[in-house]
Amino acid sequence: MPSRRKLLIMAATLPAVTLTARYAVAQTPAVYANSGVAVDSSDVVAYFTEGRPVKGSSEFTHNWNGVEWRFASAANRDRFAADPSAYAPRYGGYCAWAVSQGYTASTIPEAWKIVDGKLYLNFNRRIQRRWERDIPGHIAAGDANWPSVLA
Repeated sequence: MPSRRKLLIMAATLPAVTLTARYAVAQTPAVYANSGVAVDSSDVVAYFTEGRPVKGSSEFTHNWNGVEWRFASAANRDRFAADPSAYAPRYGGYCAWAVSQGYTASTIPEAWKIVDGKLYLNFNRRIQRRWERDIPGHIAAGDANWPSVLA
């Protein structure tokens, strides 16, 4: 049976241990990146200019928000560099459906949609169809949840 003194010492150190453990948990990065490269190496400008996902090249890169973004051409890289927020996917490239539900999930370049001039990505095409059933509602919920889902 522990002594009263040992119990008091344990109780006094408990909040410090709890506090330390709480902040030791890694926060989800602000941008979804596989091996440090955003959008699985897809050129995000091409979604707007070509209407489809296009693989970027390691020859044309730009570092923004802590990750590398790849582009199919120097012109696309320069357009992105001039105004990244105009081309970067909403919610840091995490799945728009997941963010609307209060969590984050990875995405694939093929499950995408531009709504009101903003790029949204989804986990897969099945989830994208679910997201498309109520795009305005899911965007409103995603906007309300972002960026708190990263914590």
